[in-house]
Amino acid sequence: MEYFAEFLAGIDDPTHRERTEEIFTWIKDYYPNLEPEIKWNQPMFTDHGTFIIGFSASKKHLAVAPEAVTITYVEDDIKKAGFEYTKELIRFPWNQPFDYSLLEKMIEFNIWDKANCTTFWRK
Repeated sequence: MEYFAEFLAGIDDPTHRERTEEIFTWIKDYYPNLEPEIKWNQPMFTDHGTFIIGFSASKKHLAVAPEAVTITYVEDDIKKAGFEYTKELIRFPWNQPFDYSLLEKMIEFNIWDKANCTTFWRK
């Protein structure tokens, strides 16, 4: 994914970099209407100028940030999957298969819930 090439190049572990690129490609394939953007040095996807989902990488996990409202919406799924999370992000460990169904649920919710949103973040 060319748009995020600089971010991806900054991920030292090649398997982590490859997985992150696969996730970004999956998002573009399933949600071609979402725009890839870099803001605050973080890759994210937006829809009509509003934030949908963002990412950051660390040694132990890929953090996915969908906004607090969305974390609350999928909290039971997060707990069932056993992921660590805060009110703003979910940590997807590198040593486990990536949970695309949870990612899809968050993206779908944000697209639906923010369909008429005119700001970047929810108010």
